[in-house]
Amino acid sequence: MSSTSPHLTPTGTISGTRDRRRVAFATVAGTTIEWYDYFIYAMAAGLVFGELFFQPAGEGVATILSFATVGISFLFRPLGAFLAGHFGDRIGRKPVLVMTLILMGCATALVGVLPTYASAGVLAPILLIILRVIQGISAGGEWGGAVLMAVEHAPAKRRGIFGAMPQIGVPIGLLLASGMMQIMNAVFPGDAFLEWGWRVPFLFSIVLIALGYWIRRGVEESPVFAEIAARKEKTKAPVVKLFARFTPLVVLAAFVFAGNNAIGYMTTGGYIQNYGTVELGLERGPVLAAVTWSAVSWLVFTALGGWISDIIGRRTTYIIGYVLLGAAAISAFPLVNVGTVASLTTALLLLTVGLGLTYGPQSAWYAELFPSSVRFSGVSISYALGSIVGGAFSPTIAAWIFESTGDAVNIGYYLLGMALLGLVATILLRSRNGINLRPGAEEEQRRGIYAWEKPAS
Repeated sequence: MSSTSPHLTPTGTISGTRDRRRVAFATVAGTTIEWYDYFIYAMAAGLVFGELFFQPAGEGVATILSFATVGISFLFRPLGAFLAGHFGDRIGRKPVLVMTLILMGCATALVGVLPTYASAGVLAPILLIILRVIQGISAGGEWGGAVLMAVEHAPAKRRGIFGAMPQIGVPIGLLLASGMMQIMNAVFPGDAFLEWGWRVPFLFSIVLIALGYWIRRGVEESPVFAEIAARKEKTKAPVVKLFARFTPLVVLAAFVFAGNNAIGYMTTGGYIQNYGTVELGLERGPVLAAVTWSAVSWLVFTALGGWISDIIGRRTTYIIGYVLLGAAAISAFPLVNVGTVASLTTALLLLTVGLGLTYGPQSAWYAELFPSSVRFSGVSISYALGSIVGGAFSPTIAAWIFESTGDAVNIGYYLLGMALLGLVATILLRSRNGINLRPGAEEEQRRGIYAWEKPAS
């Protein structure tokens, strides 16, 4: 068998090197495009939406309302996860990925042509919220499909690094979004950015939709789902089965992600950008440059986290990551409050170390936690619920803490608490590196999930 001829291995993966590379590239590219759309909204929420859509509420309240629209979309992620989980476990991973990409891209492009409050009154924020809800539904379904395509195609001993591919698409999406905002800030300085410049990155999504559609259409279906279909073992109601048998696992897996997500959204949710420009008086361009550098660092440590987890285990990698993340969270705002671009950049870079180590291994760990028949539903719903507990309203909570106490350092205590939540959930689960992912191994997949249980094999 040549290295480019795929066949199903005993662990339910595709062995062809060319096929794996094609899948890895497609998951990185697709996730990058999807999360570019998501992050460009969050950045605009921190920089311009308060003034353009919520100004009558007053400066402080407008900022909170703007960040609340970022959080509202998270409430609809579970709906997207339920729908995508159901259809992903019923009709396959690939068609769900194509549908979520188109849905997200269309919603993003439409934000770029919305009227502002000055021209349309209260209709403007209503339309903005509707489009953000659509983004939330799409994001809720996107992640599970992308990670399962990557992990279920991967060699058993390299699931961490292959699973990190869709994960690094997230910081690449942040990098692309912050880069676009920087370019627009330079091309449309001052009032021109408020009038028109912020819209261009949203309209650019049209180009990305076409590119992403072309890439994802060329990828083969997950070999695990292909075997499920061939064996005619597709679950009729995978979400019902998931909660009937694995509710505690869904909760713990959600908490594992919540700590990472709450701290990550200090940057990706736009709060630090807003705090740096509005409260500290830093220039918008250098602040966006700091976010760009942090995205590069996040990418590196996310890939490193996936790779290390193949060697020392998912759980151990997470524990190290959460210890580092908690320390960085408590020191972030004292550093930011120094009031220089260098200190803000340093704070963001420190956060990315723990963020990467608690994000890179997530795809592989989630896929190895859930049995094949409910895997799409399990990873998607756990991720969506974790994002609600974690990142949904963390920028809003941060804005409220600062508005109430007048001291951003207090935000660090909230972030530390979220890191501890993720750490405890991590300790209660078990690494399952290399477990058989095929449909015929469901009995093995149900054993040895929790730390107090014996390993599955």
